[in-house]
Amino acid sequence: QVQLQESGPGLVKPSQTLSLTCTVSGASITTIPYYWAWIRQPPGKGLEWIGFVENSGSTYYSPSLKSRTSLSRDTSKNQFTLQLRSVTPEDTAVYYCARESGGGYDWGQGTQVTVSS
Repeated sequence: QVQLQESGPGLVKPSQTLSLTCTVSGASITTIPYYWAWIRQPPGKGLEWIGFVENSGSTYYSPSLKSRTSLSRDTSKNQFTLQLRSVTPEDTAVYYCARESGGGYDWGQGTQVTVSS
């Protein structure tokens, strides 16, 4: 059974870069046909898809966040990472990593990230 665990700082200052890592166990991030996604939920709002890393390593981004986002992976550690640059308080959210396949998701537990000085 796949397990995903987010890790990273819970507090980031405005204008800095938010960096999160998702560690995957029980499955390889290079296995077809899965996609490895980052999704967030701001307080009082719905889920917002950020982007994903394909099993081949290709990356896809939400158009609204593309200019500030970088996704990468480390296959030796079975991890994938999110970097979100120039954050503002509007980037405060619970951040989730997830495995997507055929429209279904396996979720990490989520991690709260607050952007505040």
